[in-house]
Parts: sequence; structure tokens; C-alpha cells
Amino acid sequence: MLRLGYAKPGSWGSFWAILTLVGLATRADRGPEPGCLFKLCCVPAAAQKADVGGEAAGTSINHSQMLLQRLQELLRQGNASDVVLRVQAAGTDEVRVFHAHRLLLGLHSELLRELLSNQSEVVLQEPRDCAAVFDKFIRYLYCGELTVLLAQAIPLHRLATKYGVASLQRGVADYMRALLAGGAGPAVGWYHYAVSTGDEALRESCLQFLAWNLSAVAGSAEWGAVSPELLAQLLPRSDLVLQDELELFHALEAWLGRARPPAAVAERALRAIRYPMIPPAQLFQLQARSAALARHGEAVADLLLQAYQFHAASPLHYAKFFDLNGSAFLPRNYLAPAWGAPWVINNPARDDRSTSFQTQLGPSGHDSGRRVTWNVLFSPRWLPVSLRPVYADAAGTALPAARPEDGRPRLVVTPASSGGDAAGVSFQKTVLVGARQHGRLLVRHAYSFHQSSEEAGDFLAHADLQRRNSEYLVENALHLHLIVKPVYHTLIRTPK
Repeated sequence: MLRLGYAKPGSWGSFWAILTLVGLATRADRGPEPGCLFKLCCVPAAAQKADVGGEAAGTSINHSQMLLQRLQELLRQGNASDVVLRVQAAGTDEVRVFHAHRLLLGLHSELLRELLSNQSEVVLQEPRDCAAVFDKFIRYLYCGELTVLLAQAIPLHRLATKYGVASLQRGVADYMRALLAGGAGPAVGWYHYAVSTGDEALRESCLQFLAWNLSAVAGSAEWGAVSPELLAQLLPRSDLVLQDELELFHALEAWLGRARPPAAVAERALRAIRYPMIPPAQLFQLQARSAALARHGEAVADLLLQAYQFHAASPLHYAKFFDLNGSAFLPRNYLAPAWGAPWVINNPARDDRSTSFQTQLGPSGHDSGRRVTWNVLFSPRWLPVSLRPVYADAAGTALPAARPEDGRPRLVVTPASSGGDAAGVSFQKTVLVGARQHGRLLVRHAYSFHQSSEEAGDFLAHADLQRRNSEYLVENALHLHLIVKPVYHTLIRTPK
């Protein structure tokens, strides 16, 4: 739930017209009414001089809260209304009547201003969900605030878009993106809505949430609502968070079974699976048991052969005959133990911590028995060199030490040995930060390291780990998942 508000100055003529409407124009000698809010700010020049040689602090009286209350009463009682809106829910006989004021509606919506310019009564046809929240929409036009519930986000955004109320449109979109960042919101439905309205920022937020939480979404009712266009956006991404590539294949197979798309759509989707990331034993089982491969096996026969060849030889030997420069040979963000490990840090603001874990040297079957050990250091208040304590300058003058709160969290991942060099690979590291939402642990943030770096420079840069209800913490613990992805040296460029 979110409360939205605006503060937009208008012309003085409009301002006094509103004051006249709500009956707030008062004589200069009247005192403030009870419940008014006062704020020290400025005062006319004549009042700025003090009687005794100095200048007094200026004051101004702010009755904005009282004005909002009067505007609410104006809307609720319909006093002095000059227009009537009849809002009919599409496909029903239900009509909601609003006695409103042309001036206030036109201040925020050019469309309403034009509709009401030559008539005092207008009938508006709205979808049922939009008609159900039209009272909130009108209230926003009068008072600049409303409370948004999850199910009301799209109807309110649709009304704001239709009538050109940009501030409300931005506010609802920000609310939706904030919910997605926190692991809530129907990402699939919101994605399709964002595409239909051309809201690119909301579309990208939905895609990011789906990529980081594909396991959770694929196991929910939302997965059946995924469109072929959305699926085509997700499958090429290397930042998908999954248990392994086999999980993605099974999710795709379930989608194909429900959606029954044309053969061309199914074959394009099956070709987006990274078969070299699936061990040979599991590939054999897929070929023997998969209904999707039974129908479309010919379309991916070359990719399956490629995968078997990749697993049969060492990567260096394979690279002598075949091109490794392709996304099929790049792991996604896999949660399986071969690719990383979870790390739960209780009371993360307390002190430094360390841990270690092992990963498979590479995705090839040739490297399946070889391991790389990784050491990890977490520091809650690491200080950059520029902020580290300095106790005296060249002249011997004492300088203040930096405060611990000036630092930021730091995470360093280093190999215990350099065994990976001989295999012709370098390593990309990714750190996932979890958040609990409706009993599920979802990914809220993901930080990726450059291949040549041992740490993510922006790791939790804006996190407040001291606050127990921080969005980065789950029951006062920091839930991380450390992932290491082997990347072959010949792999120059990869799609996102």
C-alpha cells in the first residue's frame, strides 16, 4: 500500500479561485482557525525590521492542511459544483455520479478540461476495475493524495494515463517498481500491461524481477500467463537465477504443454536452452523422456550434438575445432552447489566475517571432478583509503578520524589457488541478496564482479545494515548466495 501526493504551484488566479470555492478567503484581522499548521518561513518587507535596531526572523502562515480538508469537504458534499460526471462500468448498468468542479478537474487534466468546456454533464465509459477506483482518482485531483492497494495499481495507472495526469501516472509506476524490487507484485501481468502502455521503465523492472526470480515464478500460476513475447525476452538472458539449466528446460516444457504455441515459436524457445550446461546423463534422459523433444527434436538436434561433443573433450581441445564464443557456453546464475553456495550472515553490522566454498572448475564434463576453492571476506564498515583515519598532517596538526558509519559494506572473493588458469578460464562472480516476501525468499539485488576484480565496487552501497527492519535483512540476517561462473578466455562477447 502506498500514499501518493503532489505539490504543484498554480497561477495566483487559480489559487484565489480555489480559495473562493472552499470559502477560505478571510479578512486580514482574523486569527487562524483551530487545527491549522504554522510554518516559519518569510514575511512582508514591512514586518522584517525590528523595533530595536536589528532584523527579526520572518514568518508566514501556512494553511495548506486546512485547505486540503476544505477541498475534501467540497468533493464529498458537492457544494457549488458546476459539472456532473457519470461514470459507467463497461458492460453493466452500474453508474457512479460525481458532482465536481470544472476548475479543479481542468487544473490537472487537459482532457477533462476539453470535455467539460461546453457541457456541464458528461458520461464516461470505463472498464469495471477503473470505474471501481474512479472515486480515488477524483480525490487525487482535489487533494493530491490517495492510498494505493496492490490490486488498484493498474486501474489507477490506466486512468492517470488516459486523462493525462502525469504526476499520478509517475507515482503509481514508482509504487509498482518499488513493489517489484521488494519481491512483490504480479510481475507477469504488470509486464504485459507495461508493454501495452509503452512504460519502458516498468517493463524493465518486471523483466529484472522475473530474471532474478525465475524459479519462483515458474512454479507459480503466473507462469501460465507468460506470453511468447515475454518468454523470448527471458530465455536469452545470462542473469536468469535458476537451480540449473535443466530446471529451465522443464519450466519451458511445462509452458509449451499449456500454451501450445505454433511450432516455430516452440522451436525458437527450445533453441534458447544452453544444452552444454546440462550434464550428458541428464541429456540422455531428456532425449528419451521429453515430450517437447519428441515433437521438436529435429529443430535442436545440432545443439544436442554440440553439447555431447563439448562434454566429451577438454575445453581447450574442443576450442581447437569449434567456436566457444557463444552464450551456449556461458553459465547463467545457477544455485546448484557446483556453481556456488549460500551464506547467511547473522547480525551483519556487528563485525567482519569469512567463509569458503568450492565450485566446479568448468561446465564441461571433462572438468566435472575438478574443484576450485574460494575464500570470502565480508566487512560491514570497510573504509576506502580516502576516508581512513589520519591522525596528523605534515604540520603536526591532529585531524579527526573517520567515523565507522562513513564506511560501506565490502565483499571480497578470492581463489585459494590459481588452478583455474590452466583450464583456460577466468571467473565471473555474482552475489545475490535475498528478501523474504509472503513466506518466500526472493532475490532483491544482484551484484556482479568484473572478471579481473575480486569484489563488487557497489556492493550494498546504500544499505543500512544497522536498521533491524532494513529491506536487505531477513530476521536481522543478511541472506547471500555466492555464484562463480567459469568463462572461457576465447569468449569475447556474450549477450546479457
